Amino acid sequence: MSKHSKTAVITGASSGIGLGLAEAFLAAGYNVVGGARSEERLEAAAKQLGAGERFVGVAGDAALPETAKRLIDTAVRRFGQVDVLVNNAGIFAAKPFTEFTPQEVEQQIATNLKGVLYTTQEAARQMILRKRGRIINITASLAMQPSSQVPALLAVLLKGGWNEGVRALALELAPHGITVNAVAPGIVDTPMQDIVLEGMAKLRGMELSAMNEARNKTVPLGRPARPEECAGAIWFLLSDEASYMTGQAVNFTGGLVTW
Repeated sequence: MSKHSKTAVITGASSGIGLGLAEAFLAAGYNVVGGARSEERLEAAAKQLGAGERFVGVAGDAALPETAKRLIDTAVRRFGQVDVLVNNAGIFAAKPFTEFTPQEVEQQIATNLKGVLYTTQEAARQMILRKRGRIINITASLAMQPSSQVPALLAVLLKGGWNEGVRALALELAPHGITVNAVAPGIVDTPMQDIVLEGMAKLRGMELSAMNEARNKTVPLGRPARPEECAGAIWFLLSDEASYMTGQAVNFTGGLVTW
């Protein structure tokens, strides 16, 4: 395997936005190391992507530092370097603040905070050695503009924390030639969004089809984004045109979402 191609590490790469990103990076000639909890789902993703040895899956809980180390070490060992890290793995729950259980709080802190922190640490160490790299966090537009219709305090705290955190990290890593930005999606057509939609329908006492119609009416473009469309925002941040852009959170919603 050539070690001269660029390499992207993508967490949460077995479905949804992560799988769409893996497909886009592979089509652009990158090698991809994808992380996910399930070995079986990574195998299914690899089969769907059909990229052969250019896609390597690493199964494990991203909230564990040993998983983060294994993910980045695999990229370096197999492909020689880490050019891009996309922290995509995340969980989301829309429910009233008083109903979050201690287990749900710990799960969101583990995945949405620790999972991003440990993987970014490992990637940054490699990028610092090479004096270049791009780090992109997938966050949430809801953290920029909370809605009374979508109670999701933990997402606002954690995803919103990273929307601001990229500013501090960008300053710290800039002397090493590394840019750090975030893409904050709104409604994206993914399995996670299906779960959110079901939860919102239950919360409002609505049929799922009616909830889906009501949600889509709040998006100026009239539909959720497709995972591959999220790749467009990331592609801009990786382009030469964005080489001077760091510490920014790009709102990717198709317009302000207020549902």
